[in-house]
Amino acid sequence: MLHQEIQRLLDEMNAMPGPPAHEVPIAEGRAGHAAETERLCGTGEPVAEIREVTAPGPGGDIPIRVYTPEQADGVIAYIHGGGWIMGTLDSYDAPLTRLANAAGATVASIDYRLAPEHRFPAAVDDCLAAIRWIASQHDTWLVVAGDSAGGNLAAVAARRLRGELPLRLQVLIYPVTDARLNRPSHREFSEGFGLTAAQLRRVWNDYLDGADGGHPDASPLRATDLEGVAPAFILTAEADVLRDEGEAYAAALRDAGVPVELVRWPGVIHGFWRWLGCTTVAAEAIGTAAERVKAAAPG
Repeated sequence: MLHQEIQRLLDEMNAMPGPPAHEVPIAEGRAGHAAETERLCGTGEPVAEIREVTAPGPGGDIPIRVYTPEQADGVIAYIHGGGWIMGTLDSYDAPLTRLANAAGATVASIDYRLAPEHRFPAAVDDCLAAIRWIASQHDTWLVVAGDSAGGNLAAVAARRLRGELPLRLQVLIYPVTDARLNRPSHREFSEGFGLTAAQLRRVWNDYLDGADGGHPDASPLRATDLEGVAPAFILTAEADVLRDEGEAYAAALRDAGVPVELVRWPGVIHGFWRWLGCTTVAAEAIGTAAERVKAAAPG
Protein backbone atom coordinates (compact mmCIF):
# COMPACT_ATOMS: atom_id res chain seq x y z
CA MET A 1 0.00 0.00 0.00
CA LEU A 2 1.50 3.30 -1.08
CA HIS A 3 1.02 6.43 0.97
CA GLN A 4 -2.05 8.29 -0.33
CA GLU A 5 -0.02 11.32 -1.42
CA ILE A 6 2.49 9.14 -3.24
CA GLN A 7 -0.20 7.05 -4.95
CA ARG A 8 -1.83 10.20 -6.29
CA LEU A 9 1.48 11.44 -7.71
CA LEU A 10 2.30 8.05 -9.16
CA ASP A 11 -1.08 7.86 -10.89
CA GLU A 12 -0.38 11.25 -12.47
CA MET A 13 3.09 10.16 -13.59
CA ASN A 14 1.83 6.94 -15.13
CA ALA A 15 -0.91 8.82 -17.01
CA MET A 16 1.47 11.31 -18.59
CA PRO A 17 1.77 10.99 -22.40
CA GLY A 18 5.01 10.61 -24.28
CA PRO A 19 7.80 8.07 -24.69
CA PRO A 20 9.18 6.13 -21.71
CA ALA A 21 11.77 8.06 -19.73
CA HIS A 22 14.70 5.89 -20.84
CA GLU A 23 14.04 6.94 -24.46
CA VAL A 24 13.90 10.69 -23.79
CA PRO A 25 16.96 12.66 -25.02
CA ILE A 26 19.25 14.09 -22.35
CA ALA A 27 18.26 17.73 -22.91
CA GLU A 28 14.57 16.91 -22.63
CA GLY A 29 15.16 14.79 -19.55
CA ARG A 30 16.95 17.68 -17.88
CA ALA A 31 14.12 20.04 -18.77
CA GLY A 32 11.67 17.53 -17.32
CA HIS A 33 13.66 17.33 -14.10
CA ALA A 34 13.51 21.12 -13.80
CA ALA A 35 9.75 21.04 -14.43
CA GLU A 36 9.32 18.35 -11.77
CA THR A 37 11.24 20.54 -9.33
CA GLU A 38 8.92 23.47 -9.95
CA ARG A 39 5.77 21.33 -9.78
CA LEU A 40 6.53 19.04 -6.83
CA CYS A 41 9.33 20.39 -4.68
CA GLY A 42 8.12 23.73 -3.46
CA THR A 43 10.40 26.65 -2.60
CA GLY A 44 13.36 26.69 -0.27
CA GLU A 45 12.98 27.73 3.35
CA PRO A 46 14.61 30.94 4.58
CA VAL A 47 18.06 30.36 6.07
CA ALA A 48 20.42 32.83 7.70
CA GLU A 49 22.79 32.91 4.72
CA ILE A 50 23.15 31.43 1.23
CA ARG A 51 26.52 31.78 -0.49
CA GLU A 52 27.69 30.78 -3.96
CA VAL A 53 31.31 29.63 -3.90
CA THR A 54 33.61 27.50 -6.03
CA ALA A 55 36.16 24.84 -5.22
CA PRO A 56 39.13 24.04 -7.46
CA GLY A 57 38.58 20.74 -9.26
CA PRO A 58 40.28 18.50 -11.81
CA GLY A 59 38.02 19.74 -14.60
CA GLY A 60 37.76 23.38 -13.50
CA ASP A 61 35.97 25.22 -10.74
CA ILE A 62 33.22 23.27 -8.96
CA PRO A 63 30.15 25.36 -8.01
CA ILE A 64 28.98 24.90 -4.40
CA ARG A 65 25.94 26.49 -2.76
CA VAL A 66 26.32 26.92 0.99
CA TYR A 67 23.21 27.11 3.18
CA THR A 68 23.92 28.32 6.72
CA PRO A 69 21.15 28.39 9.35
CA GLU A 70 21.23 30.34 12.59
CA GLN A 71 23.77 28.93 15.11
CA ALA A 72 25.05 26.28 12.71
CA ASP A 73 27.05 23.39 14.13
CA GLY A 74 28.79 21.05 11.68
CA VAL A 75 28.79 20.84 7.88
CA ILE A 76 26.93 18.45 5.58
CA ALA A 77 28.61 18.03 2.19
CA TYR A 78 25.61 17.11 0.03
CA ILE A 79 25.74 15.44 -3.40
CA HIS A 80 22.55 15.67 -5.45
CA GLY A 81 20.85 12.86 -7.36
CA GLY A 82 19.71 12.68 -10.96
CA GLY A 83 21.28 9.53 -12.35
CA TRP A 84 24.64 11.29 -12.88
CA ILE A 85 23.04 12.95 -15.94
CA MET A 86 20.78 15.63 -14.43
CA GLY A 87 20.19 17.61 -11.28
CA THR A 88 21.36 21.13 -10.37
CA LEU A 89 21.93 23.28 -7.33
CA ASP A 90 18.54 24.89 -7.95
CA SER A 91 16.71 21.57 -8.05
CA TYR A 92 17.76 20.85 -4.45
CA ASP A 93 17.03 24.20 -2.80
CA ALA A 94 13.86 22.96 -1.09
CA PRO A 95 15.18 19.79 0.58
CA LEU A 96 18.56 21.28 1.48
CA THR A 97 17.28 24.47 3.10
CA ARG A 98 14.94 22.30 5.16
CA LEU A 99 17.78 19.91 6.01
CA ALA A 100 20.02 22.81 7.08
CA ASN A 101 17.36 24.26 9.36
CA ALA A 102 16.27 20.93 10.80
CA ALA A 103 19.81 19.69 11.44
CA GLY A 104 21.12 23.07 12.61
CA ALA A 105 24.10 22.48 10.33
CA THR A 106 25.59 24.20 7.31
CA VAL A 107 24.81 22.35 4.07
CA ALA A 108 27.29 22.64 1.18
CA SER A 109 25.61 21.46 -2.03
CA ILE A 110 28.06 20.22 -4.69
CA ASP A 111 27.39 20.72 -8.43
CA TYR A 112 29.61 18.05 -10.03
CA ARG A 113 30.14 17.43 -13.76
CA LEU A 114 27.39 15.38 -15.41
CA ALA A 115 27.37 12.52 -17.91
CA PRO A 116 27.29 11.88 -20.80
CA GLU A 117 29.41 14.97 -21.42
CA HIS A 118 31.68 13.92 -18.54
CA ARG A 119 31.87 10.18 -17.94
CA PHE A 120 32.96 8.16 -14.92
CA PRO A 121 35.02 8.96 -12.89
CA ALA A 122 34.58 12.73 -13.47
CA ALA A 123 31.74 12.99 -10.92
CA VAL A 124 33.76 11.03 -8.35
CA ASP A 125 36.80 13.23 -8.88
CA ASP A 126 34.76 16.43 -8.54
CA CYS A 127 33.01 15.30 -5.37
CA LEU A 128 36.25 14.25 -3.69
CA ALA A 129 37.88 17.56 -4.57
CA ALA A 130 34.84 19.51 -3.37
CA ILE A 131 34.55 17.67 -0.06
CA ARG A 132 38.27 18.15 0.64
CA TRP A 133 37.88 21.86 -0.08
CA ILE A 134 34.75 22.15 2.06
CA ALA A 135 36.60 20.51 4.95
CA SER A 136 39.49 22.95 4.53
CA GLN A 137 37.13 25.93 4.74
CA HIS A 138 35.21 24.92 7.86
CA ASP A 139 36.80 24.26 11.22
CA THR A 140 34.07 21.91 12.40
CA TRP A 141 32.81 18.36 12.08
CA LEU A 142 31.72 16.93 8.75
CA VAL A 143 28.99 14.68 7.32
CA VAL A 144 28.75 13.48 3.73
CA ALA A 145 25.28 12.89 2.27
CA GLY A 146 23.47 12.32 -0.99
CA ASP A 147 20.42 10.81 -2.65
CA SER A 148 20.20 8.25 -5.47
CA ALA A 149 23.24 8.77 -7.74
CA GLY A 150 24.36 11.32 -5.15
CA GLY A 151 24.07 8.58 -2.54
CA ASN A 152 26.34 6.48 -4.72
CA LEU A 153 28.90 9.29 -4.85
CA ALA A 154 28.58 9.95 -1.11
CA ALA A 155 29.23 6.27 -0.34
CA VAL A 156 32.28 6.30 -2.61
CA ALA A 157 33.54 9.49 -0.98
CA ALA A 158 33.12 8.05 2.52
CA ARG A 159 35.29 5.08 1.56
CA ARG A 160 37.88 7.08 -0.37
CA LEU A 161 38.22 9.73 2.37
CA ARG A 162 38.44 7.22 5.23
CA GLY A 163 41.42 8.12 7.40
CA GLU A 164 41.95 11.41 5.54
CA LEU A 165 38.95 13.38 6.82
CA PRO A 166 37.22 12.74 10.16
CA LEU A 167 33.75 12.10 8.75
CA ARG A 168 31.17 11.66 11.51
CA LEU A 169 28.42 10.12 9.36
CA GLN A 170 27.40 9.20 5.84
CA VAL A 171 23.72 9.78 5.01
CA LEU A 172 22.66 7.75 1.99
CA ILE A 173 19.14 8.30 0.63
CA TYR A 174 18.00 5.41 -1.62
CA PRO A 175 21.56 5.09 -2.97
CA VAL A 176 22.66 3.43 -6.20
CA THR A 177 25.25 0.85 -5.14
CA ASP A 178 25.66 -1.82 -7.84
CA ALA A 179 25.72 -1.79 -11.64
CA ARG A 180 24.65 -5.43 -11.81
CA LEU A 181 20.93 -4.64 -11.28
CA ASN A 182 20.23 -8.21 -10.17
CA ARG A 183 18.28 -7.74 -6.92
CA PRO A 184 14.63 -8.74 -6.40
CA SER A 185 13.47 -5.11 -6.24
CA HIS A 186 14.87 -4.58 -9.76
CA ARG A 187 12.22 -7.02 -10.96
CA GLU A 188 9.42 -6.23 -8.50
CA PHE A 189 9.43 -2.50 -9.27
CA SER A 190 10.90 -2.63 -12.77
CA GLU A 191 8.16 -0.39 -14.16
CA GLY A 192 5.09 1.50 -13.00
CA PHE A 193 6.70 2.92 -9.82
CA GLY A 194 8.46 6.01 -11.13
CA LEU A 195 12.12 5.16 -11.70
CA THR A 196 12.29 2.06 -13.91
CA ALA A 197 14.84 -0.69 -14.46
CA ALA A 198 15.19 0.51 -18.05
CA GLN A 199 16.03 4.01 -16.83
CA LEU A 200 18.66 2.57 -14.51
CA ARG A 201 20.29 0.68 -17.34
CA ARG A 202 20.27 3.82 -19.49
CA VAL A 203 21.90 6.08 -16.88
CA TRP A 204 24.51 3.46 -16.03
CA ASN A 205 25.40 3.26 -19.73
CA ASP A 206 25.57 7.06 -20.02
CA TYR A 207 27.71 7.29 -16.88
CA LEU A 208 30.15 4.45 -17.54
CA ASP A 209 30.49 4.60 -21.34
CA GLY A 210 32.21 1.22 -21.35
CA ALA A 211 34.13 1.64 -18.08
CA ASP A 212 34.14 -1.18 -15.56
CA GLY A 213 30.88 -1.10 -13.60
CA GLY A 214 32.45 -3.43 -11.06
CA HIS A 215 34.99 -0.83 -9.96
CA PRO A 216 34.23 0.10 -6.32
CA ASP A 217 34.24 3.79 -7.24
CA ALA A 218 31.29 3.01 -9.54
CA SER A 219 29.58 0.23 -7.54
CA PRO A 220 30.26 0.70 -3.81
CA LEU A 221 28.66 -2.67 -3.08
CA ARG A 222 31.58 -4.35 -4.85
CA ALA A 223 34.17 -2.79 -2.53
CA THR A 224 36.08 -5.30 -0.43
CA ASP A 225 37.65 -2.74 1.93
CA LEU A 226 34.77 -1.13 3.80
CA GLU A 227 36.31 -1.47 7.25
CA GLY A 228 36.64 1.80 9.11
CA VAL A 229 34.44 3.98 6.91
CA ALA A 230 32.14 6.51 8.58
CA PRO A 231 29.01 5.23 10.34
CA ALA A 232 25.98 5.23 8.07
CA PHE A 233 22.35 6.23 8.09
CA ILE A 234 20.74 4.62 5.04
CA LEU A 235 17.17 5.34 3.99
CA THR A 236 15.50 3.23 1.32
CA ALA A 237 12.05 3.63 -0.25
CA GLU A 238 9.67 0.68 0.07
CA ALA A 239 8.48 0.63 -3.56
CA ASP A 240 11.75 1.53 -5.27
CA VAL A 241 13.70 -0.40 -7.87
CA LEU A 242 16.86 0.57 -5.90
CA ARG A 243 15.60 -0.63 -2.54
CA ASP A 244 17.41 -3.95 -2.30
CA GLU A 245 20.80 -2.73 -3.45
CA GLY A 246 20.70 0.03 -0.84
CA GLU A 247 19.81 -2.49 1.84
CA ALA A 248 22.52 -4.86 0.57
CA TYR A 249 25.03 -2.05 1.02
CA ALA A 250 23.84 -1.56 4.60
CA ALA A 251 24.46 -5.27 5.20
CA ALA A 252 27.92 -5.06 3.62
CA LEU A 253 28.85 -2.17 5.89
CA ARG A 254 27.62 -4.07 8.94
CA ASP A 255 29.64 -7.11 7.89
CA ALA A 256 32.70 -4.84 7.78
CA GLY A 257 32.05 -3.70 11.34
CA VAL A 258 30.62 -0.28 10.43
CA PRO A 259 27.76 1.05 12.59
CA VAL A 260 24.67 1.30 10.38
CA GLU A 261 21.09 2.40 10.84
CA LEU A 262 18.85 1.26 7.98
CA VAL A 263 15.34 2.66 7.58
CA ARG A 264 12.98 1.43 4.87
CA TRP A 265 10.50 4.30 4.50
CA PRO A 266 7.03 2.80 4.04
CA GLY A 267 4.62 3.59 1.23
CA VAL A 268 6.96 5.68 -0.91
CA ILE A 269 8.74 5.53 -4.27
CA HIS A 270 12.04 6.78 -5.61
CA GLY A 271 12.38 10.56 -5.64
CA PHE A 272 10.06 11.33 -2.73
CA TRP A 273 12.85 12.99 -0.70
CA ARG A 274 12.54 16.16 -2.84
CA TRP A 275 8.75 16.41 -3.05
CA LEU A 276 8.18 18.91 -0.25
CA GLY A 277 5.67 20.92 -2.24
CA CYS A 278 3.07 18.17 -2.45
CA THR A 279 3.72 15.57 0.28
CA THR A 280 4.19 15.39 4.03
CA VAL A 281 6.43 12.30 3.91
CA ALA A 282 9.34 14.23 2.37
CA ALA A 283 9.52 16.58 5.35
CA GLU A 284 9.24 13.64 7.74
CA ALA A 285 12.14 11.83 6.08
CA ILE A 286 14.31 14.93 5.99
CA GLY A 287 13.53 15.53 9.66
CA THR A 288 14.60 11.99 10.52
CA ALA A 289 17.89 12.38 8.63
CA ALA A 290 18.45 15.73 10.36
CA GLU A 291 18.05 14.11 13.75
CA ARG A 292 20.69 11.52 12.85
CA VAL A 293 23.05 14.30 11.78
CA LYS A 294 22.57 16.09 15.10
CA ALA A 295 23.17 12.83 16.95
CA ALA A 296 26.50 12.44 15.12
CA ALA A 297 27.88 15.69 16.52
CA PRO A 298 30.97 15.31 18.73
CA GLY A 299 30.13 15.00 22.40
